[in-house]
Amino acid sequence: MAMQLKDIIMSITLWDVIDMAVIAYVFYKLFMLIRETRAEQLIKGIFVLVFATWASGPSGFFPLYTVNWLLRNTMTVGVIALLIVFQPELRRALEFLGRGGIIFGKPLIEALDKETKTLIDEITAAVQVLAKKKTGALIVLERETGIGEFVETGINLDADVSSQLLQTIFATNTPLHDGAVIIRDKRIASAGCLLPLTENQSLSKELGTRHRAGLGISEHSDAIAIIVSEETGVISTAKGGRLSRYLDGKMLKEMLISQYKPQEHKYRGFLKWRVKDVQDDK
Repeated sequence: MAMQLKDIIMSITLWDVIDMAVIAYVFYKLFMLIRETRAEQLIKGIFVLVFATWASGPSGFFPLYTVNWLLRNTMTVGVIALLIVFQPELRRALEFLGRGGIIFGKPLIEALDKETKTLIDEITAAVQVLAKKKTGALIVLERETGIGEFVETGINLDADVSSQLLQTIFATNTPLHDGAVIIRDKRIASAGCLLPLTENQSLSKELGTRHRAGLGISEHSDAIAIIVSEETGVISTAKGGRLSRYLDGKMLKEMLISQYKPQEHKYRGFLKWRVKDVQDDK
């Protein structure tokens, strides 16, 4: 036995090690993509079905042939069903792969430029005032994944980002109050935009359309959505299909700065920035 193990070890080449390392890294990245999303629970369910199929088969613990036949036939069409069910996650994974994130992560710039600092200050100031007045707002920051189809649903502005303009757009009883503002290339591209609503069934019932739209756009792209609740004035952010709530002005500013601020490494993958997950807010 010891000789066989020794022979196996001696037969392993450098390319075998590289091969296994690549596979391990890909599986790790896939796990990071689906962690704490709906896909994680679905995959757990798939593993349960696979185990049940094996356990009910001839070589399993329970020879339940009818159950095994049903499970095997279900698995036959399961591939198509998986493509439909995992469509949002697959789209996000392919976009992440297209941006090179699966290998390097997102490159970081060396320092915040004056224009970026002004953008962050203006957004933070506007959100704080809107939250204090309990004025509903939804601000979307486009990042690497283009969301032009949603920009076109609103009124084109192409204006500089300022606290006063954002407050005016979201003022109660104005035409653009109920839509979203989309910021592209550090300018207000469009206002009054319509966004896709999330289909997350675990979302708290107290959250309205703004939160569902903010979460929805973060599921369809890598955009960041900033939401101000009209009922409570609570500031929330949505990113990567996750909702963070109960932010104050300082926390919001730090979150925005973290998108550009240099980190310890030159590259990073996903930046996990969550104050209070919506699943815990029941």
